[in-house]
Amino acid sequence: MIALLTVVSLTLGAAEAAEPATPPVLTLNEALQEAREKNLDLKVARARLDQALLQSRRAWAGYLPTVTVGGSYTRNSAEAVLTLPGGGEPVTIQPYDQLGAQAEVRQAILAPTLWPAIRNAGIAEEVSTLNTEYTRREILFGVAQAYFSAASLQEAIRATQFLLEVNQAREKDTQTRFDAGTVTRVALLRAQLDRARAEQDLVRARNSYDSARLALATLLQRESPNFTLQLPEVPEVPAVDQELARKAQEARPDVLAARRNLDLAVGRRTGAWFAYLPNVGFSGVYRLTNAAGFTGQAGTWTLTLNGSWTLWDGGLREVALREESARVAEASALQTAAETKVTQEVATARLDYENARSNLSKAEEALALARETQRLTEISFKAGVATYLEVADANSALTNAEVGAISERLQTSLAALRLQRAAGLFAAED
Repeated sequence: MIALLTVVSLTLGAAEAAEPATPPVLTLNEALQEAREKNLDLKVARARLDQALLQSRRAWAGYLPTVTVGGSYTRNSAEAVLTLPGGGEPVTIQPYDQLGAQAEVRQAILAPTLWPAIRNAGIAEEVSTLNTEYTRREILFGVAQAYFSAASLQEAIRATQFLLEVNQAREKDTQTRFDAGTVTRVALLRAQLDRARAEQDLVRARNSYDSARLALATLLQRESPNFTLQLPEVPEVPAVDQELARKAQEARPDVLAARRNLDLAVGRRTGAWFAYLPNVGFSGVYRLTNAAGFTGQAGTWTLTLNGSWTLWDGGLREVALREESARVAEASALQTAAETKVTQEVATARLDYENARSNLSKAEEALALARETQRLTEISFKAGVATYLEVADANSALTNAEVGAISERLQTSLAALRLQRAAGLFAAED
């Protein structure tokens, strides 16, 4: 008895092992979280931001003290020793082996060009941060679009599978009737043709789904698309608001970056003006050598206060000033263009969403009518009132309505995402 139970257990275990494991379900939130952690484009953007955030330290380095040290060894061909009259100790002017060391400190006291440069570095860091945030939102927006598309194709497979099952059952029933002599061979051939078309449609739908799932897996840096999806609800959209475009201009990082870019251009133009001012610096040097010379001291030091004022540099400052003024005009135009673009995108996205929602409503109504038509046609066919062609047309219309409703739901979801993005509400925060 124990041996029999063991054999049965092994058989059941082998059967379970032979069954393919059901792929795990990947939700939209999980996909977005994976993209935040693994997407390569996002990692590149973050690495570039880390580089950009060093600009302030680089700018401040010009105002911090610079300390340098150095040493030297020199072998001279001859030694120079001075013997003073009166019997004093000889003074070595040049020894055979001459050693020297030096330490120097430099500090900028008045460096006008550094003042706007430090401020501009902070603005540039803000611009880089805003651009990185814009890139992050665009990447996650692309992931959300890919997810909705793949999930909709997954739903389309189910509708196509249903049509195949209906046609397979219809073919089997027609074969039975043909064998009984109640239908013609033409009816059987039509049933077989419909089944073959349904099989091809299913293959096409599965291939499209696999392609979309592979694209999503690539965005998530997955080696294989071994997952299924869960079609989310249509995203919520902001209510109709006359101030939505203005609010979007205050929320979208690309517009904020354009505004700060204008501030940066103005700051750089100011830096060009500051190049006309003089510079003042301080330096201190300490030297140590074994050739004391006439002072008799091995160590000496000097303190220097130096100033410079460039009165004419060949016109380079004037060229720089004109160039920066042109960049201010460019940045101002780009800011206006960015704000205008937001207004246009919000209006267009709202119209697209309203149109998609209307189409979805009609598609759902058509689906309900197609289901009722298919049900009544099936009853009529079994009662001998409807023909096979009417049944086939009803089944095809139902499948088309199913796929159409799925497609319109996808378009509505994508339109809602685009409206969120245009309004600056698609932040996809961690």
